[in-house]
Order: sequence, then structure tokens, then C-alpha cells
Amino acid sequence: MFTLIKEIGIKRSFNSEAPYLIVAFLIAEFFYKFHSFALECIGFLVTWFMLSAIAAWTRGQMTATKSSNP
Repeated sequence: MFTLIKEIGIKRSFNSEAPYLIVAFLIAEFFYKFHSFALECIGFLVTWFMLSAIAAWTRGQMTATKSSNP
């Protein structure tokens, strides 16, 4: 997190990650009931990572499709 903020700035990193953070938080809050703070925290972080990774992959696929079509 520190490196992300340091490299691209707090405003840009917040704008790029906030939607995924909020969705991951809601998923963890409503669906993860592990009765352990550590497990729920890990679940939240993994969910956030996966949402962000899927979005980045999707943006990459869309960019590749647009650049290949004239």
C-alpha cells in the first residue's frame, strides 16, 4: 500500500482502488463469517486483490481489442 501511494500518489491510488475496496468490504461484511478477525481480514484483502486484478485484466483485454480493430 505504501509503495502504491508513493509511486502514483494518494489521489490517483484512491480513485483507482476505492470502488474495489468498497465492494470487497461489503462482500466481507455480509458473507464472511469465519469467527476470526484474522481470517476475515485475509478474506477481505484477497477479495480486494481479486476484484482489482479482474478489473485490470478486463481493462487490458478491452484495450487490446480496441487497438487491434482499426
